[in-house]
Amino acid sequence: MPVITRPHEFNVDDLYVDLLRVTGHRLFLKCEGFNFAGSIKLKAAAEMIAAAERAGQLVPGTMLVESSSGNLGVALSLVAASRGYRFVCVTDARCNLGARQLMQSLGAEVQVIGEPDAEGGLLGARLRRVKRICAENDGSVWLNQYANPANWLAHYRATGPEVLRDFPDLDVLFVGAGTTGTLMGCARYLREVRPAVRVVAIDSEGSVTFGTPPGPRMIPGLGTGVRPQLLDESFVDDVVHVAEVDTVRTVRRLVAGGFVFGGSTGTVVCGAARWLERNGAGPETTAVALAPDLGERYLDTVHNEQWVSDIYGADAIASADLGGGVTGA
Repeated sequence: MPVITRPHEFNVDDLYVDLLRVTGHRLFLKCEGFNFAGSIKLKAAAEMIAAAERAGQLVPGTMLVESSSGNLGVALSLVAASRGYRFVCVTDARCNLGARQLMQSLGAEVQVIGEPDAEGGLLGARLRRVKRICAENDGSVWLNQYANPANWLAHYRATGPEVLRDFPDLDVLFVGAGTTGTLMGCARYLREVRPAVRVVAIDSEGSVTFGTPPGPRMIPGLGTGVRPQLLDESFVDDVVHVAEVDTVRTVRRLVAGGFVFGGSTGTVVCGAARWLERNGAGPETTAVALAPDLGERYLDTVHNEQWVSDIYGADAIASADLGGGVTGA
């Protein structure tokens, strides 16, 4: 019987969904949404705050400041509340209403950016606001998830070892690329202990992370308008970019089987299925993909037919080919 005193002490780390019926490949989806923050970002939030405490940067009452599209903001709100810190989250209009409300219910102040920077987009505008807040508030601390090594260290210590513990015969790991903290932590760990495992990054079309041109993106979680400082491409074996319309279709295919996931998971599953198909993966290939959260926070966006139709067109909800996989029983 687990008994905890802090909310970040609980996390289900060994639940997987077999996606053979969805993708036609031996692909297992690691579900990271079963904790009190509802996402994999709880690991990074706890590690970054713990690292700042060890460095003597934080004392009770310190104001933490961070830019987030949603999940990290929720996770930091939760940990900050349990540790006695103030928290200001700078987000933008793409952040789901449910995530904003949850942050506020946990005592965080949420500032929403509406206008993008000319070059850095909405993320650039968010970072500019973060720097201004810190300049105006003595003693405030910006954790800076985009450059903080504790971000990737959380997954080097936890997520990577968890996957290899559960799948010692792992051949390929698919990880969505946002700040690239999860990607870099898992990739660094696997490079050290199992270098034969291929690490494939899944990114959104319109993201500049891997040097592709910027473009409009409406689904939060994956992709950036500013290249993350944490990224070291030498640890990444391949990259797959997924259009948001295909993300939506994949999410709907998962829902048809009773699994309600968010946009980031739809992107990762779509990209993973395509990579497995293009690389001729057979039944002997063991593949794992990471699902960073669940789908309840996205009921008003990727799970809302009117929202999808308004942004991507009425045909966006049609069936999608995930890369040659089967979809029936």
